[in-house]
Amino acid sequence: MFKHSSAVPAAAGFPSAPVGYIKGVLFCLAATLSWGGMFPVMNEALVRIDPFTFSALRITLAGAAFLALLLVREGRGVLSFDGQSIFMAWFFGTAGFAGFGFLVFYGQQLAGKDGALTASIMMATQPMLALLVTWVIRKSAPPLFSFAFILLSFCGVALVVTKGNIHRLIAEPQNYGADSLIVLGALCWVIYTVGASFYPKWSAVKYTAFTTVLGLTSIYAISGALIAADVVAMPTIQAVVSVAPYLGYMALFAGFIGVLSWNTGNKIITPLNGVLFMDVVPMTTFVISALQGNVPLGVQIAGAGMTCSALILNNWYLRSRASANTPVRIPLHLRKSVSG
Repeated sequence: MFKHSSAVPAAAGFPSAPVGYIKGVLFCLAATLSWGGMFPVMNEALVRIDPFTFSALRITLAGAAFLALLLVREGRGVLSFDGQSIFMAWFFGTAGFAGFGFLVFYGQQLAGKDGALTASIMMATQPMLALLVTWVIRKSAPPLFSFAFILLSFCGVALVVTKGNIHRLIAEPQNYGADSLIVLGALCWVIYTVGASFYPKWSAVKYTAFTTVLGLTSIYAISGALIAADVVAMPTIQAVVSVAPYLGYMALFAGFIGVLSWNTGNKIITPLNGVLFMDVVPMTTFVISALQGNVPLGVQIAGAGMTCSALILNNWYLRSRASANTPVRIPLHLRKSVSG
């Protein structure tokens, strides 16, 4: 399905300029910090409005801001696909905004009061999901040890969502369904993130703006179909007004600033390095939830630690493996002296 170039980098790829790399790190950090507050905010919003309508409203506001910024920074001439695939941009936008927003927030709503913690820790699976997505794209299987780290990561997630009672996965199928939706939503965001490497000539602003606007077509179509089928009730004016503060945070900070910072940072440090910063999301959410009185249990903290450890160890392993396979290049003048 994908027609890909060498734009998807190796896991150990680093930009040559240290200053540029630090800049990319700061952008990714800013994005994930804003997303850490996203799930507690959504816990409050989801008791007032459905996740589908809310996602449509927030992405509409964020999309308008992205498009305005693109026109100001790059001019009207930038509103061209430059021979790039419109379908693929629509696909990535649909995955990133309709897929992530609908699946994750609906799953969070089904999970109830624990939804914020559950959804945030699920985001920490994204580095491992990125490894699998890259496997599909690059047709190259990850090393055996990476699969062990994937298993460790998901064991940590299982401890968090079941509070140490693994039997809940079978005994409470409604929780299993919610968790599955959130993981699928996380996978959608990984696909969106990796999708930026299919458009190496586009700026981060252009990729963000175009995919958001195209993704909105899917959001409107799905939301309209759900309302027409009476699966979702048409929200009242009072409901929309009641979520205005939450909508402001989600559209401006988590949407506009967060997504733009994310795409900018990943363009600098590459998606496989950028997704590691998703570890910041559950940590931030845990702190905010604790301040709100929803303190995570010790076993949940241990599970989060297992997931974070798996991600760090896997990244270290891949980098060490890549360094060991990199041939040593001898300068020309030394080669001459050695050859005598």
